[in-house]
Amino acid sequence: MGRLALLLLLAFASLHQLCFAAAAADDDTILHETFDEPFEGRWIVSEKEDYKGVWKHEKSEGHDDYGLLVSEQARKYAIVKELNKPVDLKDGTTVLQFETRLQNRLECGGAYLKYLRPQEAEWKPKEFDNESPYSIMFGPDKCGSTNKVHFIVKHKNPKSGEYIEHHLKSPPSVPSDKLTHVYTAIIKPDNELRILLDDEEKKKANLLSADDFEPPLIPAKTIPDPDDKKPEDWDERAKIPDPDATKPDDWDEDAPMEIEDEDAVKPEGWLDDEPEEVDDPDATKPEDWDDEEDGEWEAPKIDNPKCETAPGCGEWKRPMKRNPAYKGKWQPPLIENPNYKGIWKPREIPNPNYFELDKPDFEPITAIGIEIWTMQDGILFDNIVITKDEEAAESIRDTTWHPKFEIEKEKQKSEDEAARSDGLAGYQKKVFDILYKVADIPFLSKYKPKILDLIEKGEKQPNITIGILVSVVVIIITILFKILFGGKKQARVENKPEVSETSNDQGSSDEKTEEMEKEEEPAAAPRRRTTRREN
Repeated sequence: MGRLALLLLLAFASLHQLCFAAAAADDDTILHETFDEPFEGRWIVSEKEDYKGVWKHEKSEGHDDYGLLVSEQARKYAIVKELNKPVDLKDGTTVLQFETRLQNRLECGGAYLKYLRPQEAEWKPKEFDNESPYSIMFGPDKCGSTNKVHFIVKHKNPKSGEYIEHHLKSPPSVPSDKLTHVYTAIIKPDNELRILLDDEEKKKANLLSADDFEPPLIPAKTIPDPDDKKPEDWDERAKIPDPDATKPDDWDEDAPMEIEDEDAVKPEGWLDDEPEEVDDPDATKPEDWDDEEDGEWEAPKIDNPKCETAPGCGEWKRPMKRNPAYKGKWQPPLIENPNYKGIWKPREIPNPNYFELDKPDFEPITAIGIEIWTMQDGILFDNIVITKDEEAAESIRDTTWHPKFEIEKEKQKSEDEAARSDGLAGYQKKVFDILYKVADIPFLSKYKPKILDLIEKGEKQPNITIGILVSVVVIIITILFKILFGGKKQARVENKPEVSETSNDQGSSDEKTEEMEKEEEPAAAPRRRTTRREN
């Protein structure tokens, strides 16, 4: 009996401790906006003229969970919620956390929150805009070269009285998918800042470190004197042209870079009197052609068929080659400058706005605002949290974000696999369409049955598409090598025009070469016409 009583006592104590911890967590959680209920009345939409975007209370796609939705593209949005009591950022740890789902991704726009400091006495929430002062701005922003999770501190310089934006250096990037992500900023009393993305630390920084914020919260002790001027005789040239140097007598600045190759010889069989292009004999004047409106009709040009078996057509000119005498414009060599004084910099003077600081002098948070411009709709905000308890923030992530994220991740995985499968099928169809066209190329006619056979096998077995493509490429390359590097020329036949041999295998024996010449002669491909420039 005594043992049972002890167990009951221990159970009661544990339950009391859990309840006390839960109550403490609730006390430390200043805000947890779940958007389970419509936001009207709790959140105030800006009535400023620029903000035409419509906010909606909608479910997250695929869930029964509601959020605050950006419903239109290419709009400015502004909405604000005043807190019941200010949040003192200088008192202990503060955790800022919220979920964002970019249901249509984010190409250009923001999805960040602004944590507003106390506004002027006459300020009204319906007047919230981009000029409303804030203490911290936190969240994703992406457009063009910008892709970052902002963490910006707006801090007052006690000397100048000016509020300055201090940006976190090297912040995390914005996820590029359509999943729900949770962003967490933990501000510690020892000036440590931790940025978490999806419950994983992505950045750790010190709020007062010049290595972590630009510009640093604590300004430099000295600054360049704005009134200091560079002396007129200050020479910043480390090297100068040698004044004693003279151009060599044999240096010809007028020699051209290229000259004609005097050793070049016009190839045998060059057709000087044949143009490279001729009128298409099969072309006909369109019936609706009007000479008065369209001008005199001219047949389109085609490659001169006589040039296909010749080394070239038209006036032959010697090719150009690099001129060995070319040296270009002469420049005197550089020497050390005896008057060099280095790069001039203005002198440093004490910074009148310098101050020292042990901790950031944050102003309290009195409201949360979302003020963004975005080209995408479908941005959903949910579970906006401000708490003094890191464990409470973690518990909210575990119970609200994590289950949704796992469901969305599995769904995205299935969709990606299906898309890859569809994309591969489309890719294969395009490949086979191209291969059918390749098979119709005249100089491949001898190999057409083999190519068609390969294509048909590929269509029946899509997994070997790459192998089929490689095989066809090998066939084409083999034929091109024969055309470009053919060995033995055909003997000239009496009373017949001379035709250059275009399909010899240079690595074969004489007997094999002659056999292949006879075999391929009926389907010999025309030699590619060579331009004057190439010769």
